Amino acid sequence: MTSIRPFAGPLLIVCALLGAGHALAADEFPFDRELLLDAAPMKPGKRMPILNVAPNGNATIGLWCKTVTARVEISDAAIKIEPGPLPDALPAMMGNGQCTPERMQADQDLLAAFAQTTGWHMQGTTLLLDGVKPLKLRPASN
Repeated sequence: MTSIRPFAGPLLIVCALLGAGHALAADEFPFDRELLLDAAPMKPGKRMPILNVAPNGNATIGLWCKTVTARVEISDAAIKIEPGPLPDALPAMMGNGQCTPERMQADQDLLAAFAQTTGWHMQGTTLLLDGVKPLKLRPASN
């Protein structure tokens, strides 16, 4: 009678390594994806904040009214976001009255929250940014 036991150990090791590789892939930073801020919409308007980070660290942050460029440095679970300044002009696609004083203040607050981010981790497909004000971003579904 032959026993399969001698092969069980190496087989378990291979399965464990494959599983670990899969777990690491799930925790990779979601580069080149539109990540939508998980927040209630702000009226008037339908625009929602979006973060998009390229593998080279160049990023765009679409805020409630305006969009800024940023530089992002990522290592393991640490992240540093250095946003550019808010532009003076409103985006051409914004209609009159869409950028209320409340939305413009929200732009400044959100930009400050991104600048104070210190860590990141994935929870499923959701990116969680740690900092003074934690931010939750999920892949855009469009």
